[in-house]
Amino acid sequence: MNFLNSLNEFSKDFTRIYEAYPFDLSSKEREKLDWELCSRGTIPEAELIRTYSRITEIKIREEDELTNVEKFPKISLEYLENFCFIPFKWDEKSVELVVSSPYRIDSIAYIFKQLYDMDSTFSYARRSVLERLIQETYNKESQEEEQGFGPADSQEALMNMATEAKIVRLVNEVFSRAVEMNASDIHVEPEENKYAIRFRIDGNLQEFMTGSINQYPAVASRIKLVGGLNIAESRLPQDGRTNIHLGKSEIDMRINTIPTLSGESIVLRLLRKDAMVFNLKNTGMIDGMRKRFEGIITLPHGIILVVGPTGSGKSTTLYSIMSQLNTPEVKIITIEDPVEYRIPGLSQMQVNPKIGLNFSNALRNIVRQDPDIILVGEIRDKETADIAINAALTGHLVLSTLHTNDAVGAISRLLDMGAEGFLIASSLVAVLSQRLVRRICKDCNGKSATDHTIKCKTCSSSGFKGRLAIMELLVIDDEVRQAIIKNTDSSTLNKIAIKNGMIPIQDDGIEKVKAGLTTEPEVYVAAKKD
Repeated sequence: MNFLNSLNEFSKDFTRIYEAYPFDLSSKEREKLDWELCSRGTIPEAELIRTYSRITEIKIREEDELTNVEKFPKISLEYLENFCFIPFKWDEKSVELVVSSPYRIDSIAYIFKQLYDMDSTFSYARRSVLERLIQETYNKESQEEEQGFGPADSQEALMNMATEAKIVRLVNEVFSRAVEMNASDIHVEPEENKYAIRFRIDGNLQEFMTGSINQYPAVASRIKLVGGLNIAESRLPQDGRTNIHLGKSEIDMRINTIPTLSGESIVLRLLRKDAMVFNLKNTGMIDGMRKRFEGIITLPHGIILVVGPTGSGKSTTLYSIMSQLNTPEVKIITIEDPVEYRIPGLSQMQVNPKIGLNFSNALRNIVRQDPDIILVGEIRDKETADIAINAALTGHLVLSTLHTNDAVGAISRLLDMGAEGFLIASSLVAVLSQRLVRRICKDCNGKSATDHTIKCKTCSSSGFKGRLAIMELLVIDDEVRQAIIKNTDSSTLNKIAIKNGMIPIQDDGIEKVKAGLTTEPEVYVAAKKD
């Protein structure tokens, strides 16, 4: 097989990328170019490997297939690293070699035939996966790692490590796989003898990889460099933000570091700008509740609150409301911490504590901008609550969030802040409480989680893919309004709301279980009050 004959076909697949490069490159030069483009994030490695596979008709080995890799006898570490491949399965006459690219397949096959009298078959895997397997299998505690990734005490040394090609590829691979797996967060955590990288997928953390603790300073420095953080500062927490491009995806990445006894713990929040479609239909709201809520959000004034714990999808619901209300006839101004998504047609502000710009003083000035609709990211104190109530009473629709366990808890929370009951009753029009549950995978119908003979690539055999909200909607009608004025306790308020049509969040969850959207354990855990 001669892959060089297929180079022109390969080039057509990436015409946009390669149009600035000559097509008469050698295979070695072409391989170098491919990985330079991967390192920059211009081509996602997964896309590159799939293209290799399609053109050469050679299968891809996923990372979870490459387990229990044994050490092949009489082969040098230097050779494996230079050609970036690993022997996976073999017998006396043949061997399967897992390679990162097709460019040197002919050379490797020739060597194995001449030296070992073995016929070679090939498969592909990601370069970063192979590099890790080579180290784990052939050189777990290599002197090179000790020297290359030991403790560094100078910014220059950290910068050199952060720009090392191997580290750049590894971090790019982590970013690429996180996006591919729809992770919301990446956790990079040092321990005593190793470091671990975990992805939060559909609300749950899943381990992606582990590595030598000697490599960790380089990995941490690379991530901090990408996020614009001070790579020499590891004693204090830092916050950073950056945009990265992975193929056609644009990712807004927020980075936070904190010092721990084992080193810096790093968490990256991923926001895919190209993948979000904000629509109330996509939140999981049942038809009857949605129609009622859509009527409420068209009211000319009042306060609408979306409540729930951290990570319950409140921001997504607020953006869905704004997307529905966003027309040329209305002016919408937001104050957020931070602005997660930029929405055309909205005037969006971001809290900046360093210069004294907080929710309350921003809101005080927003009302002078003649808005129709105001979004306040969160009501955190009495001052913000009072200004929001006043804005609602003077003809504005105000949207905001609170951290409470249920819908009626929002009223208690406002009272605890010091807001007057009669003002709450006069301004508040609705409270939407929500929690997120995992959605049953549509491809395997959840069976891959319990039947280990079923392998589902869509959900990685977890049985779940994506999330939806379970909700309860409290509408402030006359009876509820009078109860608020009388300072009625939360339990009685809840009974009045249910009597007047509020579906409790647990009941909404059970209806979604009956519809085959989620499971009873998911609803039980999510709806459980702290």
